Amino acid sequence: MSSVSIMGRIRQFLQDTRSELHKCTWPNKNELLESTLLVLVAMTILSSFVAVVDLIITFLIGLVTTI
Repeated sequence: MSSVSIMGRIRQFLQDTRSELHKCTWPNKNELLESTLLVLVAMTILSSFVAVVDLIITFLIGLVTTI
């Protein structure tokens, strides 16, 4: 077992975590808005693509099963 108590290790972990978070560069409001809009547009395009592919596959399966 280590000579440092569990509470000491937790305290050290929290201090280290806080120190690392201060080193991060956080986005400003404008960057955050741009990133959010980019994600929403990308998800809309991707979900539309998946929906179209699903409709095509459903149609093709319908054709094959009615033969």
